[in-house]
Amino acid sequence: MAEESNSSAFSMGKSAQEKGLPYVPECYKIPASQRPSLSPMTAEDIPVVDLAGLKQGPIERATVIERMGNACRLLGFFQIVNHGICQSVLDDALSMAFEFFKLPESEKMKYMSNDVHKPVRYCSSLKDGVDKIQYWRVFLKHYSHPLRHWIDAWPDNPSDYREKMGRYSTEVRKLGLELFEAITESLGLGPTYLSKKMEVGMQVMAVNCYPPCPSPDMALGLPPHSDYSCFTILLQSSHGLQIVDAQDGRWRSVPVLHGALQVHVGDHIEVLSNGLYKSVVHRAVLSGERTRISIASLHSLGLDEKMETAKQLVDEENPKRYKESSFKDFLNFLSANDVSEGKNFIDTLKIGN
Repeated sequence: MAEESNSSAFSMGKSAQEKGLPYVPECYKIPASQRPSLSPMTAEDIPVVDLAGLKQGPIERATVIERMGNACRLLGFFQIVNHGICQSVLDDALSMAFEFFKLPESEKMKYMSNDVHKPVRYCSSLKDGVDKIQYWRVFLKHYSHPLRHWIDAWPDNPSDYREKMGRYSTEVRKLGLELFEAITESLGLGPTYLSKKMEVGMQVMAVNCYPPCPSPDMALGLPPHSDYSCFTILLQSSHGLQIVDAQDGRWRSVPVLHGALQVHVGDHIEVLSNGLYKSVVHRAVLSGERTRISIASLHSLGLDEKMETAKQLVDEENPKRYKESSFKDFLNFLSANDVSEGKNFIDTLKIGN
């Protein structure tokens, strides 16, 4: 055990979390100053936005838009209810994820790859056997729009995976387009700003599995990071998501609200808004008893389409603060950098850095 626990990295398909090791190897241990608390403070004041008001009339819509804009500006994060996706669709998507990760290793290995540019891939940590610190996670990522173009490359085991995950993917993408309209409206850009480009943009589903960890205070499921996308819509089976409170810089645990979805402001909304809205820094903490599933739907412009700051939000008092970038630029950054060392994509876009 001593020899294995001092290993600098675990190879693809043979990670500690996949093998269910009863201890945390050295290469998974987070520096003491960055380790999560086992009794974190809960962020009780996270905004919950009721989307029903978007379609109830101009006064109700304006109220929802204002509440969403405030959440984007102050926290970069909010939960949504009455989002229009049936609970059965949410439950089916989570069920398919649980079933996929229970499959024999030989089934999952069909999709194993460290190539971040691949449209369908199974992996663990961030980049297996490469990053200095590894993370207690396994995941399946797949492109999801247009669905007819990608779905035949998705797993066909479990037998209902494509049907049920595909239904959720379609529903959450429709929701994403509505959210983007509301966010640009809250910025004063109007609901149709970039809407045609978003309609033909990217949707990437990251299906994450965080198995029980023998020492959840020593490791993380994902390191602190912000999402490269315009925004992320998250569905989770149980708590484990933490965000940085922009008011005091402390970590807060996100409470789980049954039937709600979580919305993360991503790097490209920060760029679009010229920093008025900040992409939220978040991480995944672990449990010693249960497996947690999260399904992140990341929404952005097309692979090569550059997001740039809206000209309407630039003037003498508010000069342009960000360089333009695309989804492909992010993938190239991820391929070339070890994000476990604290390197963030958004920092490379800030003018003057």
